[in-house]
Amino acid sequence: MTESSLIGFSRGSATDASFHATNPATGETSDLSFCKASESEVLKACQLASDASLKMAALSGAQKAAFLRDLAERIEGLVDQLVVTMTSETGLPEPRVRGETGRTAFQLRMFADLVESGHWVDARIDRAQPDRQPLPKPDLRSMLRPVGPVVVFCASNFPLAFSVAGGDSASAWAAGCPVIVKAHHAHPGTALLVGKAVVESVRASGLPEGAFSLIFGDGRTVGHALVGHPAVKAVGFTGSRAGGRALFDLASHREEPIPVYAEMSSVNPIFILPGLGEERMDEIAGGLQGSATLGAGQFCTNPGIVFYPRGAGGESLVATYVGKMKETASAPMLHKGIRKAYGEGLDALAGCEGVEVLVPASDDSGGGGCHAGASVLSTDAANFLNNEKMVDEVFGPSTLLVSYDSPEDLVRIADSLEGQLTASLFGDGSGLSEFGGLLDVLETKAGRLLFNQYPTGVEVCASVVHGGPYPATTDSRSTSVGTGAILRFARPVCYQGFPDDFLPDELKEGNPADITRLDA
Repeated sequence: MTESSLIGFSRGSATDASFHATNPATGETSDLSFCKASESEVLKACQLASDASLKMAALSGAQKAAFLRDLAERIEGLVDQLVVTMTSETGLPEPRVRGETGRTAFQLRMFADLVESGHWVDARIDRAQPDRQPLPKPDLRSMLRPVGPVVVFCASNFPLAFSVAGGDSASAWAAGCPVIVKAHHAHPGTALLVGKAVVESVRASGLPEGAFSLIFGDGRTVGHALVGHPAVKAVGFTGSRAGGRALFDLASHREEPIPVYAEMSSVNPIFILPGLGEERMDEIAGGLQGSATLGAGQFCTNPGIVFYPRGAGGESLVATYVGKMKETASAPMLHKGIRKAYGEGLDALAGCEGVEVLVPASDDSGGGGCHAGASVLSTDAANFLNNEKMVDEVFGPSTLLVSYDSPEDLVRIADSLEGQLTASLFGDGSGLSEFGGLLDVLETKAGRLLFNQYPTGVEVCASVVHGGPYPATTDSRSTSVGTGAILRFARPVCYQGFPDDFLPDELKEGNPADITRLDA
């Protein structure tokens, strides 16, 4: 059987250019083939999105909320089908599929609540002062409005929550933007199941046809065509630094440059402060093992580097952690490309001067799949500071342990780091007070700071930040999780001197939208 792209309410054509999904746990290839979109189909999707843009922008908060809630219900109703399809394409276990389905539905409802309340538009009002001297003041009112069509690239490691109807799409729809999704080649069946649900919701909710399209194809051709199209006004991406940077550079060099919100590379450092006893160190080692190997280490917030104090406590941490990682069974990675990159990253890190391999990664194919084992490497602060290659992300279940001697070492280390999604500190209250300089530096390096907690896992709520300075993202002001994600796909518009009848409801004198406003 052959499937094709969803171009608005139509299906793409069957072509000879097709691909299959492969189960990374078994190496088995799906009988279902997916046709790559033609150039004309990409152009049609972009034109439909362009045609739908003004209609999407005119939707009320209640209309957008109804669509988002309807979609959440439809996705939850697919969970049993998703368990079958997603596990066969990704090797992920059933609890992960059900959990990610729930998270995806929750995100949609979270944005539904946000747009229904209306407060997110940041309405600001400065009334006219015609008698002001020496010059009269005009009436000025501003609010956030949608940017226009958005292209979203599905993530490999979250087939639901960061894919077709994930956070990027949900926040773009909530802002009032049409969305064109580029499906990931590793889980096309999952994408199609969700994509069909989106089309049903678009129809049922009365949204314009171009509110959604789902495109199959490779990133270089189809992805570049989408980002380069003049109708597209913003991009959401989760993936590698190379992939995100390529899209960013392409978008920056368009005749009309557009923003690319790419979440890319992060080693999510953990800093263990001195003064903790061996018992506490052993406890940290256990929690760290769970965090580093969750999902075969294929989480954006996976802790890749741990800085620990030299001494008895630190040695206890290393010994316990090495023992636990040696006992960790190999697990399938999401596709062969990720497995290959994991092996190459480990080889590069092991080749750095002063790095010792404490736990080599096993290579159990698991019957033809692409399994990978946990790995632990070690070095000291001096070597780490002398080799910038040690901060490169190794996407998988590996940890670089780095010993240090003094508080000054930690501050120098923190200052040397690239931008991160997260940075975690473990210690007690007194230890933290002695390391105030470290915390000050880390505030400039990471989007989310944790104390005595592990970074893996992102709580979906209004206040969470999933972003950070480059290369964690291409825009440190943004987040891809939480209600703040909507701000990526909106821009401020000011209305000067307009009659009340021609203003958006959010800015009218009587405040018919009944929202909180900054009213001078």
